Amino acid sequence: MEIAGQPDKQQWRARLLAGREQLPERVRAQEALALAASVGAVVDTAVPLDDSAHPDSGRRWVGGYIPTGGEPGSVAMLDALRAAGASVLVPVTGPPGPLDWVEYTGADALRRARFGLLEPDGPRLGPAAIGWPRSILVPALAVDRRGVRLGRGAGYYDRSLPAARPDARLVAVVRDEELVDRLPEQPHDRRMGWALLPHRGLVRLHG
Repeated sequence: MEIAGQPDKQQWRARLLAGREQLPERVRAQEALALAASVGAVVDTAVPLDDSAHPDSGRRWVGGYIPTGGEPGSVAMLDALRAAGASVLVPVTGPPGPLDWVEYTGADALRRARFGLLEPDGPRLGPAAIGWPRSILVPALAVDRRGVRLGRGAGYYDRSLPAARPDARLVAVVRDEELVDRLPEQPHDRRMGWALLPHRGLVRLHG
């Protein structure tokens, strides 16, 4: 629900995207290194997939993404997850709808895809693969202290997160300044439980 007199989502997006565009590359690189250094905390609570009928049962899956367009972080964040013992899923481009997923196996296996994005060169695992991880890193423009996330507006994660485990730890990855007091919320928005920040690390959000 949006509050009368408060900025709407489009106003928030314009303001936040402008802030990211003005961020010096040196600061962006420093924050990416900081996120890679602290992301291992996400793996600490990941548990192995417990499904004897599943070929990947026993692996500790974490949902991630390949940052693009000024998003905080870098593939070093994904490499750090793998170094901490996680198997990492990342979304790949496709038609509007729930995201498809591929395992990230390292930067050397990335290739150029639609819109100039980088994607792993591996088999697509289907939209249902988001149900494997107990922890999922979710890109965001901002998140508030209640867990309300602001995305870019395309709705891919809104369509995908309903298939995640009900007990999945949803972690919005944002800059420290992008953790705010209150964002506009709509009924379909799924709240995040945590935020991963460059300087403060993993922060619990309270809905």
